[in-house]
Amino acid sequence: MTLGNPGLGMIELGAFVICMLLGFPIAFTLMAIALAFGFYAMGPGIFDLLVESAYDVMSNDVLTAVPLFLFMGYVVERSNVLDRLFYALQMALRNVPGALAVATLVACAVFATATSIVGAVVTLMGLLAFPAMLKAGYDTKLAAGVISAGGCLGIVIPPSILLILYGATTSVSVVQLYAAALIPGFVLASLDIGYVIVRALIDPGLAPKAKQPRVPVSDVCAALATSFFPLALLVLSVLGVIIVGLATPTEAAAIGAAGSVLLAAFYRSLTFQRLKEAAYLTARTSATVCFLFIGSWTFYSVFAHLGGHAAIEHWVSAVHLNTTTFLVLAQLVIFVLGWPLDWTEIIVVFVPLFLPLLKIFNIDPLVFGILVALNIQTSFNTPPMAMAANYLKGVAPAHVTLDQILSGALPFVLMVFVTMVLVGAFPGIALWLPGALYAN
Repeated sequence: MTLGNPGLGMIELGAFVICMLLGFPIAFTLMAIALAFGFYAMGPGIFDLLVESAYDVMSNDVLTAVPLFLFMGYVVERSNVLDRLFYALQMALRNVPGALAVATLVACAVFATATSIVGAVVTLMGLLAFPAMLKAGYDTKLAAGVISAGGCLGIVIPPSILLILYGATTSVSVVQLYAAALIPGFVLASLDIGYVIVRALIDPGLAPKAKQPRVPVSDVCAALATSFFPLALLVLSVLGVIIVGLATPTEAAAIGAAGSVLLAAFYRSLTFQRLKEAAYLTARTSATVCFLFIGSWTFYSVFAHLGGHAAIEHWVSAVHLNTTTFLVLAQLVIFVLGWPLDWTEIIVVFVPLFLPLLKIFNIDPLVFGILVALNIQTSFNTPPMAMAANYLKGVAPAHVTLDQILSGALPFVLMVFVTMVLVGAFPGIALWLPGALYAN
């Protein structure tokens, strides 16, 4: 078979989509299809390509940060810091309208950045904050939406594992991605908090002010010093050494992993059993990611060999899209893919399809990456998958329905869309900080 057969490349892509819809495992489906089409197009050389793909994944310095950040997150999750953190923030923000909900969002933001594991944040906050808000008389939908949305903030706020995978997939600097994500992440968290405060001011019955005895300022400071600040210091240390260039993401992740163990020891929750559980979960998730990368790199190597990317570029050029319509179309595709697929599969498998088109439409890959990260948040709170909503339903009281949780999360999904529109219309929101820090 001669080099370049766009039609066969599109058949390869179509075969993968069909197998994916039939429910076959994504990683091994990618490998099997790549081997089948690659052997037909390239002969036995496809096996050398598979070995090279596996070696490239295993030797990728950027991907080394993934298991380290995962280990950091799983250890922090088991360090019993969240209950202390929520209690301290609840005392510190008691005079703010919707104080419990605001404290929940702040706790979610801090904890999500330390773990980057949506299921862990939503589940733990669902056990801790959700009953407290319901007991205080909070509207069920508002309380559920706060936890479902807050648990997803770690997807975009650094140190985000999603951004590491995007950087490894697109060869974009993870350091610059982290810098680019800081302001959009802050904007989204601020919009969520602002929405809660406005709703509480308009209708105080949705978020009644809790009747709490006045707590001395010294007690509030002591609570924050033993809960909020240690975790915040860990996150800021990891993020800070990356942003200012003192360490690579992998080195910073190693610092974070070691720091999480020290934090667990500080809270007297460091046990061999918990370390073993964290190591097991880290190995399982990391193996999944590595197999996805091996499969996708092999698949797209064959796809490019056959000229599949050229066929897509030709089709996009033929329909005469402009930059705005392309961005909207691309994000719409990713939004729909978020219904049946996990975010790792979207980043590793489907995002590469859009990469050759970014130059055509003069779109900065940093901006595109932030938009993708924001977009993927919506899949956690929109049917049919709505994983964050299902995580919360699993720990919520029996009378709380999934419809109530989804209805409560909808306004926060709209906040994500507002943030995406702002970043798309004003790319400087994402580009200003990396430009200021890394202009040279």
